[in-house]
Amino acid sequence: MAQFDLSIQPRFNETDGLGHINNTVIPVWFEAAREPIFAIFNPELDLNHWNLIVAGFTIAFTAPTYYGKPVEVVSRISRIGNSSFEVLQQSFQAGKMTAEAKTTLVHYDYQTEKSVAIPTDIRELLGAYLTA
Repeated sequence: MAQFDLSIQPRFNETDGLGHINNTVIPVWFEAAREPIFAIFNPELDLNHWNLIVAGFTIAFTAPTYYGKPVEVVSRISRIGNSSFEVLQQSFQAGKMTAEAKTTLVHYDYQTEKSVAIPTDIRELLGAYLTA
């Protein structure tokens, strides 16, 4: 099964008073890890022609993430609908999953403020990353 991978080195300033990476940081990492998915829809990542919008996001923190050890973020597609799709993402540190998120993205026309069907060629590209 194909997936997108991003390796992140946690920064000291992302560490909170409890000694672990703050819970507001990991969603930002997950957004950064979605960039290759954004590029499937908009290869130049041109904000003037942006065509995706977030419809929902859920996250579960399964273990603390710490400063000083790299984090791997794995992204896959978990569902493809007519105009929306879901991205499943997990972060791992030292082989242990520390968070899991699901983000629903909609193929969107900002001028008409309406969802748009995902074209067949893009649907096929997304399908290569679809979880079993």
